[in-house]
Amino acid sequence: MNNNLTAHANLKDILQSPEVTFAMEAHDGMSSRIAQDAGFPVLWASGLCVSTAFGVRDANELAWSDMLRQVHNMSLCTDLPILVDGDSGHGNYNSTRLFARNAQAAGAQGVSFEDKRFPKMNSFYGDEHDLVDKREFMVKVAAARESVGNEFCIVARTEALVAGVGMDEALSRAAAYVEAGADAVFIHSRRSEPDEIVEFCRLWESRSPLVLAPTTYGKNLSREFYESLGISLVLWANHSLRAAYR
Repeated sequence: MNNNLTAHANLKDILQSPEVTFAMEAHDGMSSRIAQDAGFPVLWASGLCVSTAFGVRDANELAWSDMLRQVHNMSLCTDLPILVDGDSGHGNYNSTRLFARNAQAAGAQGVSFEDKRFPKMNSFYGDEHDLVDKREFMVKVAAARESVGNEFCIVARTEALVAGVGMDEALSRAAAYVEAGADAVFIHSRRSEPDEIVEFCRLWESRSPLVLAPTTYGKNLSREFYESLGISLVLWANHSLRAAYR
């Protein structure tokens, strides 16, 4: 955790800080309060975990109105900034724009959108993870940015490494999404070791803040490791739910 942050820290300031910050997954009011009491300065409203709490798959089976109702409950229970998992935007650029605006109204300070096709499938399930065209996703990012103003954070998540399309494509997509208006890039990997994440970060050369979710490769990695790579935000993306349910 970034101990220099207060409970009222702004998400944009967190992303732009040279120190790494750790965010805890939350899926309802109670898990939000537990995360705050444990000292986490940021909440990650996980699509996987909110979907699981509703008893459905992480495959856009949960209505986004239900997702944002939980975000609103979380915002009422804590003082922490909330970054919302917006999946692939729940449709076209209009759906992405509306989701971002409604997430802002629900009390969130940012939304993360990923460049998969709708409906998406969880990154750790199966091997077919089709990406949308890069320009199509740029339009989604730009539409979301225009709808919420500059204080609300837009995080662009590329699944290029998960989809196996290569490092050059991952870097190209990340750069394009920042050009379109993203405040930070969420680079995702499902390998058991952080090798491709390390390579991406070094080639990225701190062109924008970076976000990680080290679900499969995060064991025994230190704060110094993340800061050496220029990481701004690390998401413990499903750990609260995993701690509650065996």
